[in-house]
Amino acid sequence: MDAERIKLLIREGEGLAVEFKEKYTPRIDEDIIAFANTKGGTVLLGVRDDGTIIGERLTNDLKAKINNVARNCSPPVSVDVTRTAEAVAIMVPEGTDKPYHCGAGYFRRLNGTTQKMSRDELRAMFVENEPLPFEGRTAKGFTFDDVSAAKIRAFVKEADIRVGHASAADFLRTLKVADETSVKNAGILFFAKSVADHLPQAQMTLVAFKGTKKLHIYDRRDVRDDLLTQFNEAMAFVMKHLNVRSEIRGVNRYDIYEVPLEVMREAVVNALMHRDYSVTGTQISVEVFDDRVEIINPGGLPKGLPKEKFGVLSIRRNEIIADLFFRMHKVERLGMGIQKMREVMRDAELREPEFDTNGFFRAIFYRSPEFSMRGTATSEQGLAMETERGNGWRELERRLEEKLGERLGETEREILQAVHNNRRVTIRELASAIGISENAVGKNLSKLKGKNLLRRVGPDKGGYWEVVK
Repeated sequence: MDAERIKLLIREGEGLAVEFKEKYTPRIDEDIIAFANTKGGTVLLGVRDDGTIIGERLTNDLKAKINNVARNCSPPVSVDVTRTAEAVAIMVPEGTDKPYHCGAGYFRRLNGTTQKMSRDELRAMFVENEPLPFEGRTAKGFTFDDVSAAKIRAFVKEADIRVGHASAADFLRTLKVADETSVKNAGILFFAKSVADHLPQAQMTLVAFKGTKKLHIYDRRDVRDDLLTQFNEAMAFVMKHLNVRSEIRGVNRYDIYEVPLEVMREAVVNALMHRDYSVTGTQISVEVFDDRVEIINPGGLPKGLPKEKFGVLSIRRNEIIADLFFRMHKVERLGMGIQKMREVMRDAELREPEFDTNGFFRAIFYRSPEFSMRGTATSEQGLAMETERGNGWRELERRLEEKLGERLGETEREILQAVHNNRRVTIRELASAIGISENAVGKNLSKLKGKNLLRRVGPDKGGYWEVVK
């Protein structure tokens, strides 16, 4: 591994295949085992968790200690140790004789963390273990020339990382979606110029029905594109068809959807992460009825995950795809999606979601028939005003997207809607409402100003934001 590749790994941050360590300790065997049990990866010594390089000197003694730790794993793991000016890199291949363990037990990688596996997790993870899952295979005829630079830029923007002058091929290799000669299916699903030409089953159907049965369709959209686009299109479709009301909290106004958007995000990203992409002739479906929202993906439960452990164990059919969504901040680090959805629905005083895992995975979220009568809108006049405000934002959103010539990103949409509701909203309030850092809010505000969608009127203190219509 050369110096440029290590620099790129540091800029991308920790993930499924990268772990930062300030210095060597004997407990490094846990990370080696975790990488061998998952997709392989690199441990970088001399790098803090935040990516700050403090350096580590590779002596013969240190190299001997690392190799000795790897050999004492069971089965032994062969590692490659190298050093550049930035760090010491310990490269661990994916194991061919899983499961591996060390003195402290069995470990695996889940997004950006090394986690010890319980007995149930061990049994579930490795029963009927596929030597090469679909996301790791390659599609005949796909080359690096078929990779979209625009989609790489979109991913980098969402992940808030810098790639410097790295080539597209090197960038994909560090993400574990390509090797030296070819791009894996996971890379095609995110970065292909035309996903449908190579993996036609990778599509999503968005449908809104009038009533509670599949009889009268009044809105439909078929999305045959990369997984980030599918995610954004699904969220825009759900937001378009759910009822929304507003609450005034202090001086700020907040839009509240009848099914919490936090739950919808979790459900959509879970469907994209866990679907079985090897099943041809199928698609993910997002179906909106008068009384519920259903999200269906092919594949059922991952192999080895018993029904009684559903929602307790986190076993992912597509580890690489899950890691890419994690890097874009679309998924929880600890894989608690099902529990989180249940808790948020309970907190919103809604029915808990229902899940059907027979063949296809179906998640059902019930809408509240009393929604429009809750909250601050307590009269017919108040309800009419809140409906008018909600419709006003949707019309503004449509006009902005026409002006821009493309759909707004999810974070862009949330910021613009918050400004539409309260033009004196602060960066701190935006960060709290959207759930991102103040630094990330600032970057998005700069991008929106650059696109001529947002401007600041007056000084930082005492001024206000204005959406450029």
